[in-house]
Amino acid sequence: MRSKVLAPVVAGVVLMAAGSAMADTKTTTFPVSAQVAATCLVSADSIDFGSYDGTSELAANGAVKVRCSYGTPFTVQLSAGAGSFAQRLLKSGANQLEYNLFTDSDFTSVWGDGTASTVDVDDVGAGLSSTREITHTVFGQLTNSAANQDAPAGPYSDTITVTVVY
Repeated sequence: MRSKVLAPVVAGVVLMAAGSAMADTKTTTFPVSAQVAATCLVSADSIDFGSYDGTSELAANGAVKVRCSYGTPFTVQLSAGAGSFAQRLLKSGANQLEYNLFTDSDFTSVWGDGTASTVDVDDVGAGLSSTREITHTVFGQLTNSAANQDAPAGPYSDTITVTVVY
């Protein structure tokens, strides 16, 4: 009879011992953070007027592509290249062809840096992923001026620097 009473008592003691053998736990937290930097990425397509034969002006387009952090205001500026904003120049040694770059297809607003009667282009970043890239068309015009008509045959080129201010 004693074993019938003792078995439940032993089982209860074993259960209590198992419960008290569990370890205590403590918890804490720590912060995790990041700062999205205001930044921009820029690339540009070349503009190729093709072959100029002295009979008519030429037009060609390119693109400036900008990706900036979401909500970041930016301004796109173009340098004068080898000439000036009033008259950009394609060069071949000492020889040159007159051209200019514009923000519009009517060739009325010279794209520059906001000085010397030029305009720059303002926009706001939509994000840095490639799907959020903002494209601005650069409209180029090679005039059919007397200076261009008298230029010797050969390859002519210029280099424009694109600056994104943000």
